[in-house]
Amino acid sequence: MTARIPKSQVDTSKPHPARIYDYLLGGKDNYPVDREVGERLSQEARRGAQHNRAFMNRAIAWVARTGVDQFLDIGTGIPTEPNLHQIVQQIEPKSRIVYTDNDPIVLRHAEALLISRPEGATDYIQADVREPAAILEHARTFLDFSRPVALSLVALMHFVPEEEAYTVVRTLVDALPSGSYLVLSHATEDFLTPEQVRRVVGTYKTSGIPLRNRTRAEVLRFFEGLDLVDPGLVTSPQWFKDTPAPKDEESVVYAAVARIP
Repeated sequence: MTARIPKSQVDTSKPHPARIYDYLLGGKDNYPVDREVGERLSQEARRGAQHNRAFMNRAIAWVARTGVDQFLDIGTGIPTEPNLHQIVQQIEPKSRIVYTDNDPIVLRHAEALLISRPEGATDYIQADVREPAAILEHARTFLDFSRPVALSLVALMHFVPEEEAYTVVRTLVDALPSGSYLVLSHATEDFLTPEQVRRVVGTYKTSGIPLRNRTRAEVLRFFEGLDLVDPGLVTSPQWFKDTPAPKDEESVVYAAVARIP
C-alpha cells in the first residue's frame, strides 16, 4: 500500500538540507545550488553523512528485531537504498511506515520509489518537524499509537535552533506509548578544529540554512527521561549491536537509540 502525494513546487533556486545530504552521499537528485554548498563543505561533513546513513541502517534494523513494526521517520531525505521501509520489512513484512519531509522533491521521489511490500504499508506527509502536532495528527490516522512506534530523527535536529529543538522532540516523544523507541543522530563540533567549524557553519549560514551543532552534553538532553540502549550516546560508527563492528573512524555525528519507559 502506498499513499498518493499531492504535487508541490520544487524551488531550485535555494539549497535544501535533504538535497545537500543526497549530494554528500553521492546521489544524483540535487541541483547546482545544492552541489555548490556540498563542494564547500569539508571532507568531515561528507564522511559524517556516510557514517550517519550507516548508523540509521543498523539502528533501525535492531529496533525492528525487537518486535516494533511501526515507524515514524521525520526528515526522510532523498530515497537512498536501502530505505527505512526496505530494511524493516525484510525483518517484519507487515511493518507500517510514515515518512515525513518538508522538501517537495523528497516526496516526489517517494511516490515513485518507496513502494511497500503488500503485507505492510507506507505513507507520506509533507511537513516540517517544527510542526509536530500536525505530523502526529496525520501519523495517528495510519499508525496505531496504542502500540510501540519507533521515531526516527536522523541528521535532522541540528537544523532546528536552540530550545525549539528540545521542545519539538519532547512533544513527539510524549505522544508515543511505552515501549516505543527514539532513534536520533546529530552533528557536533566536538571533534573539529575552529577552522573546520567556521567552514561548515559558515557555508550553511551563507546558503540561508541555519546549523546548530551541539556538544555531547547538549545532544544527551534529547534523551532525558528515556532508557538509552547500549552503547549509549556515541559517535555514529561506534553504535552497533548484533552486527560486526564498523571500521573505527572519527565522526562528526553523535548517535543513540533510547527506549521510552
